[in-house]
Amino acid sequence: MYRRTFTVGLVALVGACGSREFTSPRNLDDACALLRERPNYGRAMRRAERRWNVPVHVQMAIIHQESRFDGDIRPPFRYALGVIPVGRQSSALGYSQALDGTWEEYQEEQNRPRARRTDIEDATDFMGWYMNLTLERNEIPLDDTRRQYLAYHEGHTGYARGSYNSKPWLLDVARRVEERAERYRQQLERC
Repeated sequence: MYRRTFTVGLVALVGACGSREFTSPRNLDDACALLRERPNYGRAMRRAERRWNVPVHVQMAIIHQESRFDGDIRPPFRYALGVIPVGRQSSALGYSQALDGTWEEYQEEQNRPRARRTDIEDATDFMGWYMNLTLERNEIPLDDTRRQYLAYHEGHTGYARGSYNSKPWLLDVARRVEERAERYRQQLERC
């Protein structure tokens, strides 16, 4: 009897661990295929859209840029002398790549102490919250993907100072994020 209970418990534990989706969907270029493969992503983004008014295609494009829809992604390690690991480049984690401090601010303000950056529902809710702060602080419309992304990347103060203007590579990334959002918007209309 003990062996059978142990086996059932072990199978349940392994199943629970394996149910988290930490790998990217197969087709990141087709919004409809992506949402068919991961319907929970669509539910989470629509919920965030209803709560925060951030369009699904904008959320999708920024998540694509930040994490390629990989819920467990972290920035790479930095190395001293090319071989000694000295820590990660930043504290970013998960779908939204939110930093520790910003995530903690979200958890406190939204009274969500158990929210996790590795959970798509929490990550999309965070993005909606953050983009609404961007609207409030920097007057960037929620459907202005390029400028929302720049503020997301640089932070509200950095965006207000125009720090992105000295980063041509970032301006190019923001343009590509905007183009992807438009492609996703068109695709979502046909799903």
